[in-house]
Amino acid sequence: MGISTNHRRLFIARHGETVFNKVARMQGQAELHTPLTWEGCVQAREMGRALAEYLGPDVRPQLWSSTAGRALQTIALIAEEINSDWHTTNRDDRLLEIDVGLWSGRTYADIAAEIGPIVDVEHKLFSVRPEGGEYYGDVAQRLLHWLRELPFDQDMLIICHGMTARVLRGLLLGLDPMVQFGAPIAPSLSQGSLVMIRDGIETLVIDGGGQSERA
Repeated sequence: MGISTNHRRLFIARHGETVFNKVARMQGQAELHTPLTWEGCVQAREMGRALAEYLGPDVRPQLWSSTAGRALQTIALIAEEINSDWHTTNRDDRLLEIDVGLWSGRTYADIAAEIGPIVDVEHKLFSVRPEGGEYYGDVAQRLLHWLRELPFDQDMLIICHGMTARVLRGLLLGLDPMVQFGAPIAPSLSQGSLVMIRDGIETLVIDGGGQSERA
């Protein structure tokens, strides 16, 4: 059974494509302010327009974001489309991407050439713990701490990161932990996708149709 949201709607997405995403370079937590590409800006605008259509005249959701610049840039573009004030955004470090430690700033290809395969291709997740970084159970714990503090007294728009969003969705949907990863992890969605979760049920608001998440 998923986590009760008190019948409130949680709209969840990752940030738009960044200059690091484009060349398969890892960002994690150290690279906090990698900017969006033009395509990333388009993705954010399209998510905003889809959300505006979905909401109609409803009261606008409370804004939440990771403290990373790429997430804040994305939520600024979405906020403009739904006529919300970006300056009211709640920022929380617990929504940051998985910490990739010493891998930060390096390309997936370079790391794999050095130590061997690092991605479970079937699940699109790290098959090994990033050196000096987090693994999925660590991400789940900090997200659980954040969720337990929420009053769930209004709808929320949450912009975070590819792997963080999958763990967050897994927790909210009440999925069983994946033994090899140590956390409940929802299926991968394309960048530019936005979902709505309410009381353990997920609805797709827009399918971005782009590339999958990269940390």
